[in-house]
Amino acid sequence: MSWVHELLYGETGVAHAVLILSLVAALGLAIGAIKIFRISLGIAGVLFAGLIFGHFHFHVEKDILDFARDFGLILFVYTIGVQVGPGFVASLKKQGLPLNLMAASIVLLGALLTLGVARWGLPKADFPAAIGMYSGATTNTPSLAASSQAIGEAVSSIQPALRADILKMPGLGYAVAYPFGVIGIIFSMLLLRVVFRITPEKEKELLGKLETTPDEKLATANIAVSNPGVEGLALDRVPALSGSGVVVSRVLRGDIPQVAHPDTVLGMGDVLLAVGTRPALEQFTLAVGEEAPVDLRALPSRISAKRILVTKSQALNKTVHSLGLDRRFNVIVTRIRRGDIEFVVTSDVHLQFGDSLMVVGEEDAIQKVSDELGNSVKRLNQGQIIPVFIGIILGVIIGSWPIHLPGFPAPIKLGLAGGPLVMALILSRVGRIGPLVWHMPNSANHMLRELGIVLFLSCVGLVSGDKFVNILLHGHGLQWMAYGALITVLPLLVVSFLARIFYKLDYYSLCGLMAGSMTDPPALAFAGSLTNSDTPGIAYATVYPLVMLLRVISAQAMVIFFFHP
Repeated sequence: MSWVHELLYGETGVAHAVLILSLVAALGLAIGAIKIFRISLGIAGVLFAGLIFGHFHFHVEKDILDFARDFGLILFVYTIGVQVGPGFVASLKKQGLPLNLMAASIVLLGALLTLGVARWGLPKADFPAAIGMYSGATTNTPSLAASSQAIGEAVSSIQPALRADILKMPGLGYAVAYPFGVIGIIFSMLLLRVVFRITPEKEKELLGKLETTPDEKLATANIAVSNPGVEGLALDRVPALSGSGVVVSRVLRGDIPQVAHPDTVLGMGDVLLAVGTRPALEQFTLAVGEEAPVDLRALPSRISAKRILVTKSQALNKTVHSLGLDRRFNVIVTRIRRGDIEFVVTSDVHLQFGDSLMVVGEEDAIQKVSDELGNSVKRLNQGQIIPVFIGIILGVIIGSWPIHLPGFPAPIKLGLAGGPLVMALILSRVGRIGPLVWHMPNSANHMLRELGIVLFLSCVGLVSGDKFVNILLHGHGLQWMAYGALITVLPLLVVSFLARIFYKLDYYSLCGLMAGSMTDPPALAFAGSLTNSDTPGIAYATVYPLVMLLRVISAQAMVIFFFHP
């Protein structure tokens, strides 16, 4: 079996590097899938596999390792930006604002605590490890990627041997702090439950008091016009309709339903089929007339309704009104489904790639609208490669651009983590430039993201593995572990206690907030097991985009603060 030993230890080059990296990735993903008390390491298992291989001195050439690490980092942060970009602004609006402020407070407290630990709790030389502890304690791998790259930029001019030792430390700190990072979030949830004596009945009552929108899901209503005040008015002139969030799709006059248009004149006895949230429909019904005993959708007519996908670039970034679909094709678009959210059409909603429109009209007219908008499932699921590489090119350029800030002795850079992330956020929000569409199917995004982070963690583990056991057993490993636990638990408990006492936030939303502020799916799964409600998942999804961005920025900011005081 000497050839096996030679293959694993004696060979060099690309083939050997691919073999070792693949072994690390496969073993790490297998380790990450193991669950103990419903808790698993997840993708962090790859880092621990890399540490094992590094401890036993499996070697990969430095240049190949550096390329694989940095390219994996670029793929990972770019796909993260594409994922969170479209929903980033929306997550800060309405009910999401208080939750995002709380989540941002958790991030800020964790960063300040890390700086305090680095300044007064650890030797100055251990600061890179403190940044890794911050990432591991908050179970946030993107911040590790961003900080590692920023540290590499900051120490690029020092001696190669010393630089290599410094670059190992973030991965070591992350590995030491990560296990309690997962457990600490769940511990905080359980402690909160005990301290406030949480019971399911009490939380249902609290949820009922806090609920400001009883039913945000869209519904339909058949409304008979009986108010003389609206007789003879065109639909777009009815005061109760403007800005109400209600769309009228059909009008029954006599025995034949017709497609409703803004210039449709109302008459006494007309029956309207309206779409909107339940509260909005109730208000509109009171203003127009009363609920009718007939369902217009069940009446025989040439009118039908069909969902059409927006997949043609010509329709992107345009409003339904500017496309003139009602005027040109005698149809009405009643609602839009974007991801998991459905809402009525308004004048300020711009279409995005993959939007699903509910179109009401005659069959031939709907077919013309379908041709106009694309309605291609194949194109929806087919990732476009050119925009990905253009986005990466622009991201690398922005990341390499020196930024001069007052008070800093040297210009700073966003780096290979910050540049592609910022570019992806911008491009995914813009959606389209000319023929280029910055839409990535979920399956393609997930695959590229996982590939990127697996490459990055494999390389970090291989580089840091030779020192991991020594630091854990004979160095500052236990001290790092204690500080990591503090960084995990203290910000969660401080913000959660304040949110419960002063904002009266329900327990299940708090659990979702805590899991989301750490971007930790296992903690979300645990929170979901406590209730049949979707409340934890909603809170998690609300804060996730902002938290992901803040974690990356905060890690880089701490590096800048330390190396450019």
